[in-house]
Amino acid sequence: MAGSGERARHWQYGELPGVDLLRARYVRKRFVRHTHENFVIAAIADGVEVFHHRGADQYAGAGALALVNPDTPHTGRAGVPEGWRYGAVYPSPEVVAQIAAETTSLRGTPGFVRPVLDDPYAAGLVHQVLRATDEGNALAADTLLRVAVTRLLRLNGGPLPQREVRTAGARVAARARAVLEERMAEPPTLEKLAGDLGTSPFALLRAFRAVYGMPPHAWLTDARVRRARRLLDAGTTPAEAAVAVGFTDQPHLNRHFTRIVGVPPGAYQRERKNVQDARPGLLLPSEA
Repeated sequence: MAGSGERARHWQYGELPGVDLLRARYVRKRFVRHTHENFVIAAIADGVEVFHHRGADQYAGAGALALVNPDTPHTGRAGVPEGWRYGAVYPSPEVVAQIAAETTSLRGTPGFVRPVLDDPYAAGLVHQVLRATDEGNALAADTLLRVAVTRLLRLNGGPLPQREVRTAGARVAARARAVLEERMAEPPTLEKLAGDLGTSPFALLRAFRAVYGMPPHAWLTDARVRRARRLLDAGTTPAEAAVAVGFTDQPHLNRHFTRIVGVPPGAYQRERKNVQDARPGLLLPSEA
């Protein structure tokens, strides 16, 4: 990916199962509201990233980490004219839970308490993980990832609150989500969905926003991109994945995929086809 000085590489390393990796420099890039199934641990190398998270803008500058728990809606954009450059690891909830159980006293489902942590040492560890994967050093990559996650949990960890569906509105929102997941390729209108669930369109809209942090149509786009990622991981072509998840064509998938994942689906899939790819990608600070 290139344009206006923007570059990104999103990949996996075979010796770090359950972890996605990213290096990027963005200037005009704006991530729309979206979620991740995995944790986001993004170490800012230069510039400033701003991301809207739980009702407020958060600012992460050089040496800080942007930390987002799974299934938490957030955005992303440059906080300064020159943009921001960063490296990120996206460990699965299972990977983080295993590390937490081995190295911390946290009970329940572990997660991060604050979305920004100013800790250049931990940020350096993230960059070192990425460098180790570039070098094919599996022992270092695995070790450094565990040290980084342990440090972040000890400094900024706590049990994640469990979402309980108690109110009538929350139950309706959960049922609406189930319908959208089942009918992803051919979803109903908001009016039809609300009618089938015995409520009004605006009542459903309010309930869905309250529970999932975004309106149904935005949640559906996010869910489609998630499912498209799984299809691409399994070898489905971008054009076939686009139709399977309900996008009108591949350019439609390309647009939304890039706005959420940060790279086009073709580039994303090419990296998946060779998880041992040792191309250096972007250079990050030498101290990392």
